[in-house]
Amino acid sequence: MTKSMDKTLVLAGDIGGTKTNLGLFLKGKERPVPKVIETFSSQNAPDLEHIIRQFLETHKMSVTHACFGVAGPVVNGKSKTTNLPWNISEDRIKKEFNFHRVKLVNDLTATAMAIPLLNQDQFFPLNQAGSIKDRNLALIAPGTGLGKAMLIYQNGRYLPVPSEGGHADFAPNSEAETELWRYLNQHYGHVSIERVVSGSGLVNIYNWLKDSGRLNEPEWLRQRLKEIDPAKAVTDAALVDKDPGCTSTLNMFVSILGAVAGNLALTAMTTGGVYLGGGIPAKILPKLKEDIFMEAFTNKGRFKGFLEKIPVKVILNDKAALIGAAYCAAML
Repeated sequence: MTKSMDKTLVLAGDIGGTKTNLGLFLKGKERPVPKVIETFSSQNAPDLEHIIRQFLETHKMSVTHACFGVAGPVVNGKSKTTNLPWNISEDRIKKEFNFHRVKLVNDLTATAMAIPLLNQDQFFPLNQAGSIKDRNLALIAPGTGLGKAMLIYQNGRYLPVPSEGGHADFAPNSEAETELWRYLNQHYGHVSIERVVSGSGLVNIYNWLKDSGRLNEPEWLRQRLKEIDPAKAVTDAALVDKDPGCTSTLNMFVSILGAVAGNLALTAMTTGGVYLGGGIPAKILPKLKEDIFMEAFTNKGRFKGFLEKIPVKVILNDKAALIGAAYCAAML
């Protein structure tokens, strides 16, 4: 590879419902090397082009290849974002900015692509199972929504498989979860896993506990829920055991997340490991370290022993999707 190729910059993006990260990366020997990364509010921009324009006006560097991880399904180089009113198109971005190649991938696909590139200190293991090299991996990421992806190992490399499994049916595992399902069914009709395992899902669990008379909401918490993001208010109180209702909410959330992660491990035979990404897991790490998550993960009857051998890790690098998108852009 020539020296000039080594200096080629690629543009990478991680487009979420709340925020958009853009970065310029050098290809690097083992993994993309970030030169500059900036975060923008997705909600305040009319479209992705607006943010790219702002970014490139500030960082005037020559870019020919770009890849964007998008929170939504990507079909034929186009994506209508799930939690944003944006329509994103590879062709439109390519024309507007005169790029040679532009690729849109699902944001979870981008995060999954980063997993083999990250160092071990960028993961927190939730169990003692050893990683087996060159086996299938799975990623589950609760944040604004719930994302899933798989990396299938074939012919010496990982093939990312996108998924919209977050919108599959929520399957209750107990009497209480069945009642939660009924409550959500009355509110939404179809109850997807995302309605339970996401930021808004956490609030749904809390509201069900409250509306069904299972918890008493103290006055300080009522105020706090009005002042800040309700999911954060509930989580903060739960992590310091300040309110039993919030603790019950987070316990149930973590148990359902564990069950859903276990289902994904079985579906894709991910003996290489299951990884937790997205905005929530790193923030609730103290709760994930308790037994609740792993007990639900392995609670699969005759396949309990099989699941106990699968390593489960939390991704600690919050720029994983951006690194995966940069890797994808460099591969173009």
